[in-house]
Amino acid sequence: MIYKIRIFNKTGLLLNIHFELLNLPPMKIYHSISEFSNVKNPVLTLGMFDGVHIGHQAIIQNLNQIAKKVNGESVLLTFEPHPKVVLQKDFDGLQLLTTLEEKIESLKKAGLQNLIVHPFTKAFSEFSSEEFVKDFLIDQIGIHTLVIGYNHHFGKNREGNFAQLLGLSEKFDFHLKKIEEVKSGNKKVSSTQIRKALLNGNLEFAKNGLGRNYFLSGKVVHGDKLGRTLGFPTANLEVEKYKLIPGNGVYLVKVHLGKETFKGLLSIGTRPTVTNSQEKRTEVYILDFDRNIYDETLSVEFLHKIRDDKKFDSMEELVKEMNADKKFAEQYFL
Repeated sequence: MIYKIRIFNKTGLLLNIHFELLNLPPMKIYHSISEFSNVKNPVLTLGMFDGVHIGHQAIIQNLNQIAKKVNGESVLLTFEPHPKVVLQKDFDGLQLLTTLEEKIESLKKAGLQNLIVHPFTKAFSEFSSEEFVKDFLIDQIGIHTLVIGYNHHFGKNREGNFAQLLGLSEKFDFHLKKIEEVKSGNKKVSSTQIRKALLNGNLEFAKNGLGRNYFLSGKVVHGDKLGRTLGFPTANLEVEKYKLIPGNGVYLVKVHLGKETFKGLLSIGTRPTVTNSQEKRTEVYILDFDRNIYDETLSVEFLHKIRDDKKFDSMEELVKEMNADKKFAEQYFL
């Protein structure tokens, strides 16, 4: 299997990196640090890895390269639930690029060999950075090498940083490597920047940063069936909590239903022409499709933003615009 990653160095120069993953065993998943065992020379990184974007992919590539040299295996230590949910009382604003299941699939494709999904609790957050390194990374995981991103912090109050890790690597006798930032164009790639891009409808930046189109999944639930009366029957999607939904507007999408793929239009917004409600809806109109799919799960892959969500003066104007959107989609998919 061969992967190609588009990476920009500090000067903004585009680097096309090809790397091949040969004979790597299936990724092993552990549900706590205590489950992890029988791995020789673990080469580890840690973090949420939300989105598994090209920066994360570069880190995994480094893990595998180092692991091959030291006859070891690559390991990612991540956490569930997200620390913000645990540490910030009544926090409800989390917007994730990937659910845990999606992240696992993306990490498999990136070639990671071992994934530890450790339960994040308030008690766990109280370990100092040195306690965390000694008690978990050294005593339980037995790391050979620790690989971290250029701005990584960890431990209680995020007190741990690269400078401290240098001292700890000498004290506890492990190797340490820092990965510099990855850029798309002249902008650094981070999960935060990709989230901002999606909320602003900038699918191109998100795609370049992720190395793939953004997608979300949801169960088809009953709505008010208004679209059907307008000639545009839509599937209302119930999206998993904390999954980021891009900014309001109308998008061209590929719709995946099981092993089938269809062309579609996705509307995200409050439907200001037909209601005063501020409830946000995610509705997909599948071209040339007439089947009952209630309670089925659809995955939609974002391709292009057509327009913003807006209020029209009449239902006739709304239908006219919807027909224009459909015509644009038909031309796009030719």
